[in-house]
Amino acid sequence: MRKRFLTILAGAMCTLFLAGIAIAGDACIDCHSKISPGQVKDWQASKHSDAGVTCETCHGDAHKNASDYKKAVLPSEQVCAECHNEQFTSFSHGKHNFGWTVLNAIPGTHFAPDELIEGGRGCGGCHNMGIKTDAQKDEQLAKGYRYQNNSCDECHTRHTFSVKEAQRPEACQQCHMGYDHPQWEMWSSSKHGERYFAKRNGDLPEGAAAPTCQTCHLPDGTHENKTAWGFLGVRLPLPEDPQAAADRVTILKALGVLDPETGKPTAILDAVKAVDMARLDQASWEKERNKMLDICSQCHSYQYAKEQLDAGDSILTKADRLMAEAIETVAALYKEGIIKKPEGYPFNYPFILALMHTNGANWDQKLDDLSYIDQVLLQMYFKHRMRAYQAFFHVNPDYAYWYGWNMMTEDLGEIKHLAKQMRASHGK
Repeated sequence: MRKRFLTILAGAMCTLFLAGIAIAGDACIDCHSKISPGQVKDWQASKHSDAGVTCETCHGDAHKNASDYKKAVLPSEQVCAECHNEQFTSFSHGKHNFGWTVLNAIPGTHFAPDELIEGGRGCGGCHNMGIKTDAQKDEQLAKGYRYQNNSCDECHTRHTFSVKEAQRPEACQQCHMGYDHPQWEMWSSSKHGERYFAKRNGDLPEGAAAPTCQTCHLPDGTHENKTAWGFLGVRLPLPEDPQAAADRVTILKALGVLDPETGKPTAILDAVKAVDMARLDQASWEKERNKMLDICSQCHSYQYAKEQLDAGDSILTKADRLMAEAIETVAALYKEGIIKKPEGYPFNYPFILALMHTNGANWDQKLDDLSYIDQVLLQMYFKHRMRAYQAFFHVNPDYAYWYGWNMMTEDLGEIKHLAKQMRASHGK
């Protein structure tokens, strides 16, 4: 009898507690059920709702009606860290944390319309990732953009903030796809991806291996993700082979990391270091490579895994031979005065970080002054070179050859043909 009484009492207290939560959030729920019902339903389905994390917990209590909606706090990662400090700390050490800083460090970003950056419908839609400083937040607000304020909701979309959603490879698809980094297309059409979909459909047993993005890049729930080669596919120290070393130096010059005349490091190298964009010593590269080898070895033999990753390194060296030849071809046109140094370029030299804005101007200026041969060069680097070597690491034969290597050879042929035409025209 006593046990039954305690059970009833506990149930009643739980009901009163949850009722208190509901009452505390009633004003928000009543209003937003009409204005933004999807948000309310998502919150109600979330673990936050069950745990008593109300609207006010994240958004404060200053916002009372439709006219003062800007008083609602849009929570930063620090608010999430109050309960999820381990995940916050892990995230802060990974490359996703540098997304926003990297975006703003790239010169080409500032040649694009604000809507594509702060507005989040272009580069900023993915590169919003990153814990922003107060100054960065104020700069966005001054431009009228309020909503690109949190990285956690890129993978755990608000207001459900589901762990299971973030653990699905589809969570990565929004950003890791398309022009310059089609990892989704590479993985999903690889044997790894095929096994994932087969397993999800029940055509493979529960214990079958089916690696996802998270398996390799965010294992065991970590939020700290890095890769050996980094986004730009360059690293230090230089290779021992003289030709490979010379080719990488040429690429570093076109990235603005080295001065084309002196070969000395520039301020851009400091920016690369600040955001951990590349591995700048052998030890840090080997650390990330060994992590990946350990992951691959969960399914494959260590030796087989090493051979496959070594093949990716090798094809990158060969792709860089094509890339350096193309850069040097265009650089000669700059040196001969056939291409005039665009405004905003650091040197009289091709500048890969212009990101297709090869007139060096803002998006609405001097549109008749775009250099087409430079654009082919930038396409060769960001579109086709990326695919040639990334496809090896994502086990995708078609992307490695037809969308990568083969297109690089086509780009190089077009660049050489255009250079010949431009010299003939210039002579006339």
